[in-house]
Amino acid sequence: MTRRPRRNHTAIFKAKVAMAALKGEKTLAELAKQFDVHPNQITDWKTRLEAGAASVFGEEQAEPQPKVDVTRMQAKIGELSLENDFLEHALIKAGLLSAKR
Repeated sequence: MTRRPRRNHTAIFKAKVAMAALKGEKTLAELAKQFDVHPNQITDWKTRLEAGAASVFGEEQAEPQPKVDVTRMQAKIGELSLENDFLEHALIKAGLLSAKR
């Protein structure tokens, strides 16, 4: 069985399929066959349409996620790695951990 190449659907197509699913005139299986997409994909598009519908009428969406300070996170990861190494060696010296890890 050969795999079909990945398809990129336009926003208009996704909206059309999601609206058809919202209408409820056809089952997901019928819509999937009609539009040649997987039923799970239709459910996802329908959910995203319902979640974003309020923005059409001017309401703002949930607050945007704060930007992540990658440099600070990398520094913290380095700090925690050093602590883990130190504690591992201390446990090995105390005989509470085997050195064969």
